[in-house]
Amino acid sequence: MKEINNSWKDHPNLYEINTWPWLTELSEIYNEEKKLDNIPDEIFQKYIKNFDAVWLMGVWERSPASKRIAQELPGLQKEYKKAIEHVKEEEIIGSPYAVYYYHVDKNLGGREALIRFREKLKEDNIKLVLDYVPNHVARDHMWTLEKSDMFIEGKWEDMNANPDSYFSSYGRILAHGKDPYFPAWTDTVQINAFSLEARDKAVHTINSISEICDGVRCDMAMLVTNEVLKRTWSDKVGEQPEKDFWEEIIPKVKDNHPNFKFIAEVYWDMEWKLMQQGFDYCYDKKLYDIIINGKVGDIREYLHADFNYQKKLIRFIENHDEKRSVKALGILKSKAAAIIVLTLPGMGLIHEGQMKGYEIRIPVQLKRRMNEMVKNNMLEFYRSLLAIIKDNDIKKNNWELCNVTQTNQEDQSNKYLISYHWWNDQEHYLFIINFSENFSKGRIKIPTLYLTSGKLKFKNLFTDEILRYDASEIQDNGFKVELASWKYNIFHISS
Repeated sequence: MKEINNSWKDHPNLYEINTWPWLTELSEIYNEEKKLDNIPDEIFQKYIKNFDAVWLMGVWERSPASKRIAQELPGLQKEYKKAIEHVKEEEIIGSPYAVYYYHVDKNLGGREALIRFREKLKEDNIKLVLDYVPNHVARDHMWTLEKSDMFIEGKWEDMNANPDSYFSSYGRILAHGKDPYFPAWTDTVQINAFSLEARDKAVHTINSISEICDGVRCDMAMLVTNEVLKRTWSDKVGEQPEKDFWEEIIPKVKDNHPNFKFIAEVYWDMEWKLMQQGFDYCYDKKLYDIIINGKVGDIREYLHADFNYQKKLIRFIENHDEKRSVKALGILKSKAAAIIVLTLPGMGLIHEGQMKGYEIRIPVQLKRRMNEMVKNNMLEFYRSLLAIIKDNDIKKNNWELCNVTQTNQEDQSNKYLISYHWWNDQEHYLFIINFSENFSKGRIKIPTLYLTSGKLKFKNLFTDEILRYDASEIQDNGFKVELASWKYNIFHISS
């Protein structure tokens, strides 16, 4: 067995697996029940080994109340029908984000099965990430039976006026979990993050989770900040504490587990705020929106952000909340976008099924998905890209955005090219992506290239083709490139 390194790799790539549908599909493929302790070795080799971390989404026990609500809510039925032609009642298992108990669900193999899965990951120094939901728990969670101030309470008139925002529980009126911009989640109960007891339970819960994984992805992490909680619930949350929720929780966990990582799902331009409160990585929804809707110039401008900020961002072009990337972008554009999100500073995220070119987004309340054809050209692309990144340990030490100039005054197609450079004292890697439907030409000026004399060798890591240039020519004029629409190159530069 390889030596195990307990620390995380810089700029890791993360594989999100929607655990229950994944195991259901594997059970169908292998014609036997698959749980977390009997995943075939070929699955690890084919899909997992070139990642730095795996996020098993949805492993905790699901709520009976959430399951019932998920089976009955008319709005959800429409979403199920988009994903599965004939969904059966038993295939609707409730939301993984209405946590009933932070125990690994026995239907997935339970705690021991997850520990064995983690041991398998450790053989390749791959970290394991699990979910933590700070804002709410299932409405039938055992904590609702305790006499405490950890939940937001209302009055009968609140429930009568807003029956979708409050519910009656053992003589109390409790609030459902809420995002201030959307209707309440009726299968949940809202935690009062100002409560000392709620904060104590959060520390205890995450410490318990940390015994079986290497990090937590915190669902809608900004909802429990002082600013947002007070704005959402006004006087119902009571007096605002001096410290923000995460400023108190994260240090207490890291005192015992210094290498444990906190990953925030965060929106509303609150990334930097949560980084300052202790998060190691935060969702980069801004880059996602630019890739989906924006222009290549918008991407280049965004990438001028400070490196120390960028290295804490999670880049993605799909996850369980977003459209499948092939559906949103098409095959060619999604490949070019994947190069970007997986090779920028920070954490790259790939959603299970993305590498296969799956097109149907599955609601998180379902345990099964439709059978889709694997697009082999997509799978080969992703496997090759991930192997290049990991085998060469590309994302290390230093990163910079490169300037792309015109090859002549008439041709302005250089504006469609994105280029950047990773390097240390021994290695240089140059990335060039034509993020457009146009044929593009340009000259790449690499600001920090220490190889300034003699001949330089540019090895294309996708094709193994080698190009040679005088170092002085590259320094003076830049590296000339011509790329067809949505094409890309990764070069290893050496003398």
